Amino acid sequence: MAPITINIDSIEFLKDLSKNNNREWFNTYKDRYVEAQNNIVAFADALIIEMNRHDQIETASGKKSLFRIYKDVRFSKDKMPYNTHWSGSLKRATKKLRGGYYFRLEPGNSFIAAGFFGPEPNDMKRIRQDIDANYEDWGKLLANPALVKTFGKMRGAQIKSAPRGYAKDHPAIDLLQYKQFLFKYEFSDEEILNSDFLFKVNAIFKNMRPFLDYMSEVLSTDANGISILD
Repeated sequence: MAPITINIDSIEFLKDLSKNNNREWFNTYKDRYVEAQNNIVAFADALIIEMNRHDQIETASGKKSLFRIYKDVRFSKDKMPYNTHWSGSLKRATKKLRGGYYFRLEPGNSFIAAGFFGPEPNDMKRIRQDIDANYEDWGKLLANPALVKTFGKMRGAQIKSAPRGYAKDHPAIDLLQYKQFLFKYEFSDEEILNSDFLFKVNAIFKNMRPFLDYMSEVLSTDANGISILD
């Protein structure tokens, strides 16, 4: 069976939508939207199958992974009614497997990302405890050849000063200042239309596993290494 690919009109639809971001145009070309959305759903379905060969994905289907194209403009200055990208997320299964995967398909701005976008306060506290106690292990983790070759450096928003309870001259202050822990890989428009795109996305997400597995261990244990899942 041929691999699921991203159809060119699924991307061309977004280009046209960005030029005509209004309900009248969208309703006129609703059939194009439905066809394109079905293509992206099929891609996400296939991605879940591939991911489950090496991970455990809780997200039940490609359709459930996708974010809505309809924007909530109630509290936004941008009143354009539609998003001009396809995007979705995959959640890892069980309480022990932490972290998530994200994909975004947009002309000139397509990428995938994985990690921890908004850790809850208790998770953030536990992560910083581990950085404090095991920053040398963090250095080795972030120097993992698969991570470095694929993603380069870890990304994510950082606070400007030291977190409360930590000294400004802490040897791992650069890590302690992170409040997001993300890895990102960008694609050209040509790459997302290639027949191997599905397998490339899967392989890149797989290279993220050393970090996700480490973080899963941290976030499922207390500072003494005792499980908190019981």
